[in-house]
Amino acid sequence: MIKNIFDKLLALFLIILFLPIYIVVSFLILKKMSKPIFFRQKRPGLNGKIFGIYKFRTMTNEVDSKGELLSDEQRLVGIGKFIRSTSLDELPQLFNVLKGEMSFVGPRPLLIEYLDLYNNEQKRRHDVKPGIKGWAQVNGRNAISWEQKFEYDVWYVDNQSFLLDMKILWMTFLKVIKRSDISSSSSVTMEKFQGTK
Repeated sequence: MIKNIFDKLLALFLIILFLPIYIVVSFLILKKMSKPIFFRQKRPGLNGKIFGIYKFRTMTNEVDSKGELLSDEQRLVGIGKFIRSTSLDELPQLFNVLKGEMSFVGPRPLLIEYLDLYNNEQKRRHDVKPGIKGWAQVNGRNAISWEQKFEYDVWYVDNQSFLLDMKILWMTFLKVIKRSDISSSSSVTMEKFQGTK
């Protein structure tokens, strides 16, 4: 309950504080990539309950001659690449925190299609509310394997505390300043999870 109250009060404060940034980023996306400004996608949250996560859009809608979207690498350019590398794309998730769907710290909410691919241990990542940032993100983010990410997520579930959350938020600040671990070793985004063998 204390964490929930802290999350909502901090989210409200930051939304007001970052309002000029919301306006500037929205304008840049509108000018460079046109509409929509925001990206909304359904994700599983606490106990697997589905909610809509908000992000600033970072990829263009360019398609090939067959009408299919180009690769992430081809669509993540210019202003979108900058927004992604500075983590500005995640600012709209403050509204998810304000609504009580997310926390500042917790396992990242992933794609719904992954739900059937988790083993029993990996499913435990849904025993807590998902977060904007998590233990896996400050220990490698997209530069580590899926299995390592899930190990970090479950470790957080078993060891969560106020002090650990503060440590993760501080480490997140340092990661954003350095812009580290944004991409995987072979892609500008993280490859899709295929299940643990």
